[in-house]
Amino acid sequence: MKIREVNENKKQFIALLLLADEQENMIDRYLEKSTMYVLEDGNVKAECVVTDEGNGILEIKNIAVDPKNQGKGYGKALIDFLASKYADEYSVLQVGTGDSPLTIPFYEKCGFVRSHKIPNFFTDNYDHPIYEGGVQLIDMIYLQRCL
Repeated sequence: MKIREVNENKKQFIALLLLADEQENMIDRYLEKSTMYVLEDGNVKAECVVTDEGNGILEIKNIAVDPKNQGKGYGKALIDFLASKYADEYSVLQVGTGDSPLTIPFYEKCGFVRSHKIPNFFTDNYDHPIYEGGVQLIDMIYLQRCL
């Protein structure tokens, strides 16, 4: 397994990016100003995108594992990689996600705790309702992990 930084043509991974953020113009808001990593194990299995939010906060803007490879530890491996790589540079690793039964438990298992929320984020910023695990995403839930 290898994790490498992607500096050019980040949109080549749009299929994976859209798994975590299903509206391309929302991805366009952060993709070019971010740092992207892909995890390869034979081929690309997962990706993550992070941004510097200031005040010692590194934010995961997008993280996705190819559906055929979910549940094999690739997402956790990316989070552990970020925590290790950026521990000296940042004090907090943060992620914003929908209040979904599929994603919140994953982040909690990775050591994140709920921090705050932005009410109506998904209904205000996306052009269609988004459902995950049978639940409509309305508020953006932020979780944080100390580095």
